[in-house]
Amino acid sequence: MEKLNDKKTFREALAYLNIKLIDTYIIRKFLGTFFFCLVLILTIAVVFDFAEKIDNFMERQAPVKAIIFDYYMNFIPYFAMLFAPLFVFISVIFFTSKMAISTEIIAILNSGMSFRRMMWPYFLSAFIIATFIFVLTNFIIPKSNLIRIDFEDKYSHSSPSKRMSVENIHRQVYKNVYVFMGTYNPLSKRGQNFTIEKFNDSGILESKLSSTSVTYDTTMHKWSALNYYLREMKGNEEIITKGKQIDTTLNIQPEDFSRDPGYVGTMTSRELNNYIDLLRLQGSDELKLFLIEKYRRFANPFAVFILTLIGVSLSSRKIRGGIGMNIGIGLMLSFSYILFLQFASQFSLKGSLGPMLAMWIPNIIYTIIGLVLYKLAPK
Repeated sequence: MEKLNDKKTFREALAYLNIKLIDTYIIRKFLGTFFFCLVLILTIAVVFDFAEKIDNFMERQAPVKAIIFDYYMNFIPYFAMLFAPLFVFISVIFFTSKMAISTEIIAILNSGMSFRRMMWPYFLSAFIIATFIFVLTNFIIPKSNLIRIDFEDKYSHSSPSKRMSVENIHRQVYKNVYVFMGTYNPLSKRGQNFTIEKFNDSGILESKLSSTSVTYDTTMHKWSALNYYLREMKGNEEIITKGKQIDTTLNIQPEDFSRDPGYVGTMTSRELNNYIDLLRLQGSDELKLFLIEKYRRFANPFAVFILTLIGVSLSSRKIRGGIGMNIGIGLMLSFSYILFLQFASQFSLKGSLGPMLAMWIPNIIYTIIGLVLYKLAPK
């Protein structure tokens, strides 16, 4: 009885979504080709990556268990999501071109189904993949990236970042408050040649605290400056204070001094939003980098729909050159999309282009291209 009820529920769900036999055929082809391409490319990537890093693994005596589970089990989802939209595009073009060459699409359209209706299973498959990408990118891959990066620091990189002292640190911790540090050791949580400068809204220096070193108290969660020298400007008067130790209330954590740009990929969606709020409070110049990552995580899943629309519109009719020509045109468009996305992010980081606009401009432009191709596609 339970099996009968399950089958009945499944049929009701298909009826609700208006899914027919031809729809399940296209969905099966789409998802099957996508995951086949994904597995094929990932296998090649793992083989080349292992061949490149095997010397480091052997030299540092990396455990086999750590190589498999700590590195490659976390490398695979990271690499997969990096190029997932491209794999979607190739998959759509490949199996749709085969359908067009074997006149399956002509038969579908001659049966009374419109071209617009034929797009329904494609977009349903794209929705499944986009949801898959969104969940992995925002909640699962950031945690796996932490394990992967930790492994790389121990067994792969020639100079493990977590064991190195960071030099020439410049941070804006509050509005008009700047921190400078000559060197910082993440292990001992101690910095040398420490300075805090506070300016008013007119850019005039109000106070300057200098010390030979600074340490972080993990129990009190505060910074202590040792052998300090404090200058305070009050009108035309300058007050100088010296001492052995003074506590500061910096709105910054020790790991913030040792974070590199790759750290943004290790934050879940909630952690990323909280850190963005902190950077806004600090008025930090790094804010754009984290905003770009935030909007990229929404733009990339949406790109799956755009590339699906372009792929179907391009490959749904027979052209000279067959599948090879369709794949060539598709690769050119997909790589131009990725290149455009990189250019937009750099313009945002180093220019005046807003992070949200930078991440969505490629989607907007290629949506227009997709709609034009859809209009030109056979109906």
